[in-house]
Amino acid sequence: MTYEEFLDEVTTLLYEMYELDDAAAIKLVMDAQANDYFVKHDDLEEMRTPEQARIDAKALYKAKQDRNQTQKKQQQRVQQRKRKPAAQ
Repeated sequence: MTYEEFLDEVTTLLYEMYELDDAAAIKLVMDAQANDYFVKHDDLEEMRTPEQARIDAKALYKAKQDRNQTQKKQQQRVQQRKRKPAAQ
């Protein structure tokens, strides 16, 4: 498949597997592309398979979940610091 078809496949899988809306799935793929995640896929046609698209969709979604968890924990720490009275 072409590089564009491969990106479409990854986007479709994100939509189908994780019930992301179209805009969220597209953004996830576009952000990954902007961060050079798909450079090898562009260069190597053998990496543009349905199986690889599924692997990449899972990896992108997991990375998104991990980022969300990290942000949530950071926000919790900030809130905890705000609640603690300053040491005198």
